[in-house]
Amino acid sequence: MHAHHRFPPEGFPGRGRARGRAADAPPPVERAEVAGWFAGRLPDEWFTGPVELVVDRDEITVVGSVPEPEAGDGDPAAARAGRIARFREQTRGQRMAIADAAQERYGRSVAWGATCGDVRELFTTLSVPVMTRLRQPERLVLDTLVDAGVARSRSEALVWAVRLVGQHADDWLAELRQAMATVEEVRARGPQ
Repeated sequence: MHAHHRFPPEGFPGRGRARGRAADAPPPVERAEVAGWFAGRLPDEWFTGPVELVVDRDEITVVGSVPEPEAGDGDPAAARAGRIARFREQTRGQRMAIADAAQERYGRSVAWGATCGDVRELFTTLSVPVMTRLRQPERLVLDTLVDAGVARSRSEALVWAVRLVGQHADDWLAELRQAMATVEEVRARGPQ
């Protein structure tokens, strides 16, 4: 074998230009590392337990459960919504400082949310344009959703389709993400 051979060989994914990832995308991050960092950074009194953390190439979403209020003779759902609103207002400055530090560290913006009982609210999340080229059969699917009034545009129809696939393929997607994490771990241990 010649010394100038590189891994992976020609014709294999990962060789040449970026495949499946924009060239300027931030590097992958270990979810456990991100979860640990947030566990250390977040004030203990904010949430009643560990936060729900979702990490993708563009954004880290942090959702925590806030303590339930005593509704008294008031509407419990309104009391929960009020508790979330209070949390959002009172923690804004600290949340933004933590988000800035996380963006510096991980190259992703941070979105926040809270749950209280069965009430869930996301505060600010990114809406990221995704450029794609679709052939006629895929365009016809989107146009059918628009023509049927399910969506107002092809873009909205695509969001609807992605959500539907996500709902019906959660187990499969979770298995796929775990397999990808294992591949990343093996790749990281390989020769440099």
